[in-house]
Amino acid sequence: MTSGQAGREGTRGRSRGTGLPAAVALARACHPGPTAAVTTLVTALAVAGGRDTAGCVLVAAAVLAGQLSIGWCNDAVDAGRDAAAGRTGKPVAEGTVNVRAVWTAAVAALVLCVPLSLASGPAAGAVHLTGVVAAWAYDLGLKATALSWLPYAVGFGVLPPFVTLGLPGSPWAAWWAVLSAALLGCGAHLANVLPDIPADLAAGVRGWPQRLGAARVRALTPLPPLLATGLLVFGPPGPPGTAGWAVLTVAGTFAAAGALLGGGAPRIPFAAAVAVAAADVVLLLTRATAITAP
Repeated sequence: MTSGQAGREGTRGRSRGTGLPAAVALARACHPGPTAAVTTLVTALAVAGGRDTAGCVLVAAAVLAGQLSIGWCNDAVDAGRDAAAGRTGKPVAEGTVNVRAVWTAAVAALVLCVPLSLASGPAAGAVHLTGVVAAWAYDLGLKATALSWLPYAVGFGVLPPFVTLGLPGSPWAAWWAVLSAALLGCGAHLANVLPDIPADLAAGVRGWPQRLGAARVRALTPLPPLLATGLLVFGPPGPPGTAGWAVLTVAGTFAAAGALLGGGAPRIPFAAAVAVAAADVVLLLTRATAITAP
């Protein structure tokens, strides 16, 4: 029996044991942190971008359903690998919720995401569902290829047009908003995978970050959000202004600190990337009314 099989058998064997109630364990399996963060960000973008109250509610519901489906799919697919690697905080791998229940929840959320996305209009719905499908493709196998970055770029890149296409006239989002969101997705991919690179390599998962190696990923992680900062500062019409230059300076300082100090403290590049990404989110929200511009 292989270690993966042993992990799956252990997961099945513990799935009926005592522990957290199944509903709580199921909630933990959806990756609640990223799910809440992405849903909140896109809803805030919809509010700042001019969607009416009903439109903002529909955006929030569609994004939440999509993120829930993605998180549950990820944990269901990785249950055996997570158990074999001894990863903590994974309810499916720990056996506190049954794999079948997680798959059922993932499919139900995906089905619900379809009408919720299309409620913002056919174009907006198609764009959002493209991002959700890309994320499922990552979970179902693309994560182990050199194109593992692509679902993150697509999944984040479709979020601004999902918001704008639901506005009157269905305008497409500005190129700089789409590209900056895609870069934030690539940065999120690097930051998310970085802690698990040794275990992933041992399990035969060779995505883009795993092929680069931990040292290169630590150095590279702050770069995509920094490039996104530049796009958000210089992309919109008009001069960057004092605030734009200030944010760019702060973001550059964090990125440089992450690159220079990362060798002695591996967590610093991750923290630097998060700080730069937070600045990007603020910039994106303050420029929300301009993202329908050419």
